[in-house]
Amino acid sequence: MNSPLPERAGRRCHNAINPLHSAHYFSPDLGTELAGIGIEDSNAAYFGARAAAMGPVGAGTVTATFYNFKHELVAQHVPAVWRIASPERVLAARARAVDATLHRLLGKEALASKEMAEAAGLALRATEACSRTARPLYAAHADLPVPEEPHLAYWHAATLLREHRGDGHLAVLLDAELDPLEALVTHTATGKGMSPRWVLGTRGWARQDWEAATERLRSRGLLDADGELTDAGVALRRDLETETDRLDRAPYEHLGAAGVERLTELAAGFLGAAVAAGAFPAGMIGKN
Repeated sequence: MNSPLPERAGRRCHNAINPLHSAHYFSPDLGTELAGIGIEDSNAAYFGARAAAMGPVGAGTVTATFYNFKHELVAQHVPAVWRIASPERVLAARARAVDATLHRLLGKEALASKEMAEAAGLALRATEACSRTARPLYAAHADLPVPEEPHLAYWHAATLLREHRGDGHLAVLLDAELDPLEALVTHTATGKGMSPRWVLGTRGWARQDWEAATERLRSRGLLDADGELTDAGVALRRDLETETDRLDRAPYEHLGAAGVERLTELAAGFLGAAVAAGAFPAGMIGKN
């Protein structure tokens, strides 16, 4: 029998694993590979790469499952992106981009290491306890084959764990009655979310949308006059993460305390190397 997990162990593990999945969205390799099949717009590339596992879905499905993008931005590119390249071609291009990105960020030696193979095995074992029910992005990716190469298998497992937690988190946001932009504003106010400049430059929202969401949050007593979280706002963000932990506990309980600790250690090492290699753009995270 697995020993009980320490508090927030699953969240810490997720926070170490998730960014290595996300790195390919910021990689020039993704743009290069998708441009090679005709998708040159960066927004179309993102929507296509992340949604392709669901098949040739429409804008409504992407808006619903991605949650924090303005629907009008999504509709500019979906379903038009599938007329440029099929989801199958997009998935193949994404796999090539991920392979190139991981080689560039971590190096061939790390990808061929016993630690990478161990991390892949642990992460895949954790995914055995994930659930498809009411988790559309996770379920779609869970239907994809597991790559043979350990570094791609690790990335695939990271993707499953990311989308499993993310799908659950959206249910928590709905229950808290936070609309997409309100969720972004409150996350930014914690200092751990995307900066307003980054949100407005990538999610389709305008400054007046941000200000309107901020005013709605003030009226609920979640933000103060300076846009900082009130005590109620801090409590709400804490409760959101705690409830998300609860809905996402199964894969980490299945892996067990020792496995989660080891996977977190391995994932943190890979992430640190990726960050040092410039995996993410400067100024993306913060309140300004």
